[in-house]
Amino acid sequence: MTNLVTFPGLGLEFELSRVAFTLFGKEIYWYGIIIACGFLLAVLFCFRLAHRFGVDREKLMDMLFFAVPACIVGARAYYVIFHPSVCFNPDGSFSLYRTIAIWDGGLAIYGAIILAVATVAVYCKVRRQSFWDYADVGCYGVLIGQTIGRWGNFVNVEAFGGVTDLPWRMSAQSIADYLWNQGYVDEQTYQQVLDGTLGVHPTFLYESLWNLLGFGLLLLLARKGRRFSGQIFLCYVIWYGVGRTVIEGLRTDSLYFFGTALRSSQLVGVLSAAAALVLLIIRARTAGPATPALSEPGQEDGPEADRPQGGEPEDGDG
Repeated sequence: MTNLVTFPGLGLEFELSRVAFTLFGKEIYWYGIIIACGFLLAVLFCFRLAHRFGVDREKLMDMLFFAVPACIVGARAYYVIFHPSVCFNPDGSFSLYRTIAIWDGGLAIYGAIILAVATVAVYCKVRRQSFWDYADVGCYGVLIGQTIGRWGNFVNVEAFGGVTDLPWRMSAQSIADYLWNQGYVDEQTYQQVLDGTLGVHPTFLYESLWNLLGFGLLLLLARKGRRFSGQIFLCYVIWYGVGRTVIEGLRTDSLYFFGTALRSSQLVGVLSAAAALVLLIIRARTAGPATPALSEPGQEDGPEADRPQGGEPEDGDG
């Protein structure tokens, strides 16, 4: 199935298919390919950057064997918690298959981030590494993955916002049908979306560009000098939380907080940004100097290798 997606105000149109190719009778989707490319680039970048943050590359790769499955589980769990109807068959009976069917869609980035952070914290505690250093490195990979991954939403023609007449509005038959079926538009507006007079906010694009800008700013921050371990990560949490809160307010497919009018990702975005701001202020006043780069990229020499990395063990970095 293909979708003709247009940007009438820009004179652009794209014929999109969710399926990239078929392999041994199994359809391979562009969404999965895009996510995989984002993940690969994220890992390569973090691997290259690790030594500058005092993180051993081999230990970082070991950590990924735990963090990656945790991301998948967390992303699905978050979606299921706030959209439990996905777990049931049309007759109302519970379906384990539908609960775990990530191949049919239904993943939430905040769930992935939350469980990944928890996994990294446990790993660092067990391996006596600095959580804050790993988090500083990891947030660059997360931003790369988020920037690229949102284009999977574009191919699927999803994660868009409400009706607008802005020059960069996006339109498609499937978009108009969705808005009509969900009761967002009347018949006149439905026709205007179809003919391109109106369209919807391409919120997938907004978030991709916001993450790309954040990636550049955090790179600049690191080059200007990281004052303390955790500074980059906490700035990421604030940046993404603020951006996601605003962008989520434009979307038409939000998950809501247990039947309330509160969008769950807005709530998480506001709370996480506020908590990160408080921690940033506290660590700016109390944390020691940032962990220096390793003497040789990817190597730790001598007995220091088994000691906790990070500036200040009294803060629980080990």
